Amino acid sequence: MIRIVTKFSFHIKEALSTIDCQPIKGCSAIPLRSGKRYGTILSMDYRIYFRNYPTPSGEFGPYGGAYLPPELEQVFTDITLSYKTICHSAQFITELRRIRKEFQGRPTPVYHCQRLSQIVGSGCQIYLKREDLNHTGAHKINHCMGEGLLAKYMGKKLLIAETGAGQHGVALATAAAHFGLECEIHMGELDIAKEAPNVTRMKILGAKVVPVTVGQKTLKEAVDSAFESYLKQYHDAIYCIGSVVGPHPFPMMVRDFQMIVGLEAREQFLDMTGNLPDAVCACVGGGSNAMGIFCGFLNDPVPLYGVEPLGKGKHVGEHAATMTYGTPGILHGFKSYLLQEDDGSIMPVHSIASGLDYPGVGPEHAWLRDNGRVEYVGANDSDAVNAFYDLSRYEGIIPALESAHAIAFGMKLAKERDSGTILINCSGRGDKDIDYVIANYPR
Repeated sequence: MIRIVTKFSFHIKEALSTIDCQPIKGCSAIPLRSGKRYGTILSMDYRIYFRNYPTPSGEFGPYGGAYLPPELEQVFTDITLSYKTICHSAQFITELRRIRKEFQGRPTPVYHCQRLSQIVGSGCQIYLKREDLNHTGAHKINHCMGEGLLAKYMGKKLLIAETGAGQHGVALATAAAHFGLECEIHMGELDIAKEAPNVTRMKILGAKVVPVTVGQKTLKEAVDSAFESYLKQYHDAIYCIGSVVGPHPFPMMVRDFQMIVGLEAREQFLDMTGNLPDAVCACVGGGSNAMGIFCGFLNDPVPLYGVEPLGKGKHVGEHAATMTYGTPGILHGFKSYLLQEDDGSIMPVHSIASGLDYPGVGPEHAWLRDNGRVEYVGANDSDAVNAFYDLSRYEGIIPALESAHAIAFGMKLAKERDSGTILINCSGRGDKDIDYVIANYPR
């Protein structure tokens, strides 16, 4: 697995773009905090982590797997075998490199936020990994183009997906147009109204947008609807899951495609500063952008922070903070932490950011949390709005509300330090959110 992702990098200095390169201080393994929920302490050598996780059956410790209806078991086996075949293919690797460089605009830069750092006023310096500068405006295009290539290899004609904030939908519609495939995007009715600019973009790109009008009419229901549609047409379609969630192989596959974010960021930060960052932050809903950047630093002595949406409060239906309030369970074909009642029914969730209001989290995040390698923290709606405006007005960068959660926590963390550096994954731009923010939080 580790060789697969290394080949995805198109850097000239490919020797630096490997996940198992020696850390700056010669550290061979990371000292782990005890897992907060169960007191778990595991010895983990992250130099070989990607060779061992997930297991062949798609498990990250007790999480992950593939909980599928019988009619889909062979389908997902075929997807797994196809992915494991093409990710070692020189033709696939060469084409993905070309797409990333010529179509997506990679590598995206690391940027020093000098004015924002001054406003924080502690001496700690804030940096952004600018995934908002990807074509289509977010990190989602990283895995969508890979999934599109996989669909072409498998002879599929239709890409099916869910979307919350619309960034995955736009990216997949873009991939479908690029590869000459049909595209069907399922989106909650509330999110359609909230993220209208992205809905328009999907339609212009030729995608069929399917409104979901049941339940909370947001991301969880969109996933339910997309799975139902996929069950009816899996012979001709592939369900391109939009995060590191779902049945195996999608948590692994999306992670592998997103790993380029961390590989680039590590190399770029070293080139810029001569050191590794003192902390890395990323927002976490399902967790694809966070896994992408964390992968570049797992074997380094760098604290990693996943920032969840604390929403409006700690009561049921006021947040989507799965790691903070969730318990292990099964949803949408995989096992992980979920926001659920004692009887296993899923709780209602809320976040100002449509891409974060999901009642679960990727199984690899659950595994890294229990191991103590990643600390999961939170930012509420108000924090995110403040960070949205601060980055816009002090740096001229309008972030997605999802990314604003990570920026809010990064600024808070910087205020607690008198020196050092913090690298934040700016996973998307805020074009999609500007009408909503101005209408509801004008300043």
